[in-house]
Amino acid sequence: MFVAVYGWFVHPGKEAQFRAAWRRGTELIRARYGSLGSRLHREERSDGRIRFIGVAEWPDRAAWQAAFDAKMVYDEPATRAAFVDAIEDSPPEPLLLMEVAEDMLDRTG
Repeated sequence: MFVAVYGWFVHPGKEAQFRAAWRRGTELIRARYGSLGSRLHREERSDGRIRFIGVAEWPDRAAWQAAFDAKMVYDEPATRAAFVDAIEDSPPEPLLLMEVAEDMLDRTG
């Protein structure tokens, strides 16, 4: 399994918009590019800014690389526009790219 970690700072008042667009974007990426899904984490920083960290899982690096090379374009322009409108300028590159060495997460609920 392969993990790509992304980070975004969200404009004040745009958190709900960002989260909705992130959820829909994740669904679209799963359907179109074969990701295994993603988990979104929220950090409230000491300066009052809100940062979200998305941890996306992929079957392997090759699957992620193919999607990344294709720019992971959403099929829904409105979803992409809502996402971009909600975030501050962000680097296009992931924060981290990692192979999963050991997995002890309990996914049984």
